Amino acid sequence: ASYFIFNHMASFFARTRRFSLVSLFLLELFTINLIPTTDAQIGICYGMMGNNLPPANEVIALYKANNIKRMRLYDPNQPALNALRDSGIELILGIPNSDLQTLATNQDSARQWVQRNVLNFYPSVKIKYIAVGNEVSPVGGSSWLAQYVLPATQNVYQAIRAQGLHDQIKVTTAIDMTLIGNSFPPSKGSFRSDVRSYLDPFIGYLVYAGAPLLVNVYPYFSHIGNPRDISLPYALFTSPGVMVQDGPNGYQNLFDAMLDSVHAALDNTGIGWVNVVVSESGWPSDGGSATSYDNARIYLDNLIRHVGKGTPRRPWATEAYLFAMFDENQKSPELEKHFGVFYPNKQKKYPFGFGGERRDGEIVEGDFNGTVSLKSDM
Repeated sequence: ASYFIFNHMASFFARTRRFSLVSLFLLELFTINLIPTTDAQIGICYGMMGNNLPPANEVIALYKANNIKRMRLYDPNQPALNALRDSGIELILGIPNSDLQTLATNQDSARQWVQRNVLNFYPSVKIKYIAVGNEVSPVGGSSWLAQYVLPATQNVYQAIRAQGLHDQIKVTTAIDMTLIGNSFPPSKGSFRSDVRSYLDPFIGYLVYAGAPLLVNVYPYFSHIGNPRDISLPYALFTSPGVMVQDGPNGYQNLFDAMLDSVHAALDNTGIGWVNVVVSESGWPSDGGSATSYDNARIYLDNLIRHVGKGTPRRPWATEAYLFAMFDENQKSPELEKHFGVFYPNKQKKYPFGFGGERRDGEIVEGDFNGTVSLKSDM
């Protein structure tokens, strides 16, 4: 993988101290070639925790009708995978946390999982990433699972590699923002000291495999956790000017600041280059503080149009997945039931589109909605 080669090039230059102008130029040139070229096509997470949701074949038809070309599935649901055949939809295929221990401790189980859920469908189903677990942390309620994430990922990776598909299908995991210890200013982003022994080896694997880290990014929860210092306009992309100046980078919205704190945390480990994919982001329309139809509409609309610009630290298109396709009435607490961008009857909740309007090959960005600025010091 090119990431693996880059890491070794950098290591060689560091060991030999041959930092001539030529070697530095070659290293920089090689690094430029590693910059992701993904476009700003938005994806949507397909959660199924509802007893009133349409069948999978109708859901995939709804994705296609709305030009939604990327999907995240949280488990290898067979009706959904069958319905995805020849749809052209790129897929993040999830391995639920309940399967981690088995896949980590038994290589045959990992091979069988890959055969049953990947090889039986690929390439007619465009599996792009396999997410091994979701939001596992070495501290808190899921801490006992943390020991299984890397070995499960490695076993699945080896099964994918044995089929020669490791450049087409990247194996990774999804984390949340609770693993970030410092996020302000974004350039000083760092992971919590009590999660480094868990994350550092995984980051090393990602560098080796050339795989991105999936991160669930929710400005909503940051805002309601600290509404005095994190204003609603800053969280909704509607601040009229820069709210946080961080060296040469100015931040007008919380999403960029949060995402760049993750980029910085990865960079500041010194382990190697890792790209970030936003595997979830959304805003609930009801059920809690700062929830409303208009807030959710404004956040999602602006997010869809913003990701094509990237962040100040990574000024190229961000691959991002909205959470979630439907309101899911079996989730809790109440606000968790209201993240859908569609109602269970397949009607759009919001008026905007998801594929990005293209004009002459370029994604057209609209103007942000302007509101009165409030204090936003993060």
